[in-house]
Amino acid sequence: MLSFLPASVRGALSAILLILNTLLCFSVLFPLAMLKLLPYKPLQAACTRALIRIAEFWMLCNSGWMKLTGNIEWDIQGREKLDHDGWYLVASNHQSWVDILVLQHNLNRRMPMLKFFLKQELIWVPIIGICWWALDFPFMKRYTKAYLDRYPEKAGLDVAATRKACEKFKTTPVAVFNFLEGTRLTPSKHAQQNSPYRHLLRPKSGGVAFVLDAMGQQLRSIVDITIHYPDGSPSFWDLLSGRIRRVVMRCQIRPIPTEFLGQNYHHDLQFREAFQGWINQLWQEKDELLAQLYRDYPPPKK
Repeated sequence: MLSFLPASVRGALSAILLILNTLLCFSVLFPLAMLKLLPYKPLQAACTRALIRIAEFWMLCNSGWMKLTGNIEWDIQGREKLDHDGWYLVASNHQSWVDILVLQHNLNRRMPMLKFFLKQELIWVPIIGICWWALDFPFMKRYTKAYLDRYPEKAGLDVAATRKACEKFKTTPVAVFNFLEGTRLTPSKHAQQNSPYRHLLRPKSGGVAFVLDAMGQQLRSIVDITIHYPDGSPSFWDLLSGRIRRVVMRCQIRPIPTEFLGQNYHHDLQFREAFQGWINQLWQEKDELLAQLYRDYPPPKK
């Protein structure tokens, strides 16, 4: 709508609208978050529902400024099969910080709100950290192998933390989200990993397995999302300034094999190998889909 304006002006306007939207929603969210601390379960449940509605409104407003300052051509398939009252495990490839807003724009109110696993340190991010905490985003403290070798008594604490975080998801429909690659795809990371996939990094299966261990009774389907940017991986500024021309997204709902529910990924070597094989097969199919999307939506000629 405002495509006649210079990109720098559109970017500045989008940034201002994003900040104002965040501050406005936070001013309503924070009192409810404090009220939720009261030890009365019906009140906590009501606050949780209200907090989710505020977050959905925040995402809706973000979609508004994206439409105002940009002109993205969306090519989306598969989301019509989603249920707002369903329980899902959601996985996606990861190329850019734009991925998160792309997912929120296209999935908001079509399925339960996406809940990301976050590093424990992120709770201290001003304003946003409080919002994540109020919305029951699980904060995780991961231990490296070197650390566990020094302090073996810490082994299993990350699994226990995952199970505790997922307890909050058992009363309200939820979409537990995970970028299986763990980080954004870049040529250097791809080369460093010696990834067997052409368009993906190697997937990490441990986090997904822990969630299925904790929530196997609720989660029966995995929403496998593939995102492709025909013009190349965009920066967040590209989104703010309306420079993204087209986004392609495919959603596939896959059943989770029952033999993978409620298993011990940490101690059962046979299960771990079988589960990793299943994830690797999903990733191989995603890589083939991306290869097809690259053929169907080639980058524009320069």
